[in-house]
Amino acid sequence: MNSTYKKILTAALALAMTASLAACGSSASAPSSSSASASAAPAASSGGAPIVGILQYGEHASLDNCRKGFLEGLKEAGLTEGTDYQIDYQNAGFDDSIDAQIAQSFSAEDAALMSGIAPPSAVACYNAAEDKDIPVIFTAVTDPNAAKLTAGNCTGTSDKLPVKAQMDLIRQLQPNAKTIGIIYTTSEPNSVSAIAEYKAEAGGCGFTIDDVGVTSQAEVTQAVDKLLADGVDCLSNLTDNNVVGVLSSILEKTNESGVPVYGSEVEQVKIGCVAAAGIDYYQLGIQTGKMAAQVLTGEKTCDDIPFETISEYGIYINSDALSSMKITLPDSIASKAVESSKA
Repeated sequence: MNSTYKKILTAALALAMTASLAACGSSASAPSSSSASASAAPAASSGGAPIVGILQYGEHASLDNCRKGFLEGLKEAGLTEGTDYQIDYQNAGFDDSIDAQIAQSFSAEDAALMSGIAPPSAVACYNAAEDKDIPVIFTAVTDPNAAKLTAGNCTGTSDKLPVKAQMDLIRQLQPNAKTIGIIYTTSEPNSVSAIAEYKAEAGGCGFTIDDVGVTSQAEVTQAVDKLLADGVDCLSNLTDNNVVGVLSSILEKTNESGVPVYGSEVEQVKIGCVAAAGIDYYQLGIQTGKMAAQVLTGEKTCDDIPFETISEYGIYINSDALSSMKITLPDSIASKAVESSKA
């Protein structure tokens, strides 16, 4: 076989593979919600319904509830899927590079609106939407100012934690506790902001904060080991996506050591945290969806709607987890707490 023939055969094979991959990438099937995806959604439906791109940073119950609430908010605002909008939902699998690719795919398909769930996805959408001035409605962003999401065609909802209420709850359940351990992602504005507030409030509540910063999910369990070795009295979770994404692994270690973990919302308590003073992410999503509906219909622009911070929180308890940690539930908490164990 001479060299010229080899070159021709190689080129033909390459073209065949390219055509095959292109055919796979043009599939009109809906993107899977169980894996990261950066594929572009199909073009507008035959009815011309505008595309709403939903970019979720990764899959865990809190962010899932945000998305479900967002869709409910659109419906409660009187919009109908397929007629008034179509959804392109994608999740990044906690991968920042995929996050950026998905956001760019929304821009390339000329989405009418993007929604970023959690700071990395909100920022990715904001960056991708800027050139085309596509409105971005974010949710689950604790500090929109720190995330630089308060300028341009952008608004949404903050999931700022009730930090003081959380520490009051810990004090009532563990009267002798002195040190609260917290793990946070150093690059996540949500977490950096929450750590600063914890440290500012801790002294007045009689606590010190032992915090360990991580850069990825792979470092979280090592951070748990350090906090346990330091002898913390408990751990308090933030809404940190890297940490919450491996909560089950954290609880395996803390349960074995007899150290209680407090969540930041109800889903973390269902998994096995002892209690939480936290927000309802489904309701936060509804609030966000209604804001998006106003922008999508042209009733308002993002400039007309300042970002909103949810002000109400609930007290959630897991009686099984409390019992295993030998923590007695005071009547003052029992009277207003919501039982959130899986049982």
